[in-house]
Amino acid sequence: MSMLQKFMDGFSLYHLIIIALMAAMGIATKPIIVPLAHIITGPLFIPSGAVAGGFYMMWLVLGFGITGKRGTMTLIGLVQAILVIATGIVGSHGVMSLLTYTMPGILADLGLLLIRHRVCCLPCSFVAGMLCNIAGTIMVNFVYFRLPLIPLVLSLSAAALSGGLGGMIAYKILEQIRKFQKPDQNVSRA
Repeated sequence: MSMLQKFMDGFSLYHLIIIALMAAMGIATKPIIVPLAHIITGPLFIPSGAVAGGFYMMWLVLGFGITGKRGTMTLIGLVQAILVIATGIVGSHGVMSLLTYTMPGILADLGLLLIRHRVCCLPCSFVAGMLCNIAGTIMVNFVYFRLPLIPLVLSLSAAALSGGLGGMIAYKILEQIRKFQKPDQNVSRA
């Protein structure tokens, strides 16, 4: 069995459905949130995705919190990249979308692996959201914007705060899901 097959066998159909739903929610909310964030970030010459990103990166954190499976955020990012490339909707960077959408999930999965957490508490959710949004902002800057140092630092600072807040929102949603689940349901517990 290949390493990829072993990795994918760790995900049940339920987990894959959650991954697909979270990817779709992230893509669906992006065109709504980015223009609103642009009102704030436009005068500061900060890409609006840096601020808005926390609120569509929260779906990666929420997906990992629900499944409890390592690699979930990477898979959500990969599914988002495929959706964006296939449909050509807002936020497509062409084939580079594979990099710009998958890298946030990879970095957040690695970050939580290093600190040995699984979206089990508010601080690790903050860190996961922060890592997602910082990675996304860096990738989009690398591929598209190429900002000078000062605007880049300002953009990354806004991305860190926004991503962390998105991670906290994801954790609070996860708490509500866990509160109302039946004992035999499949939502991961910290």
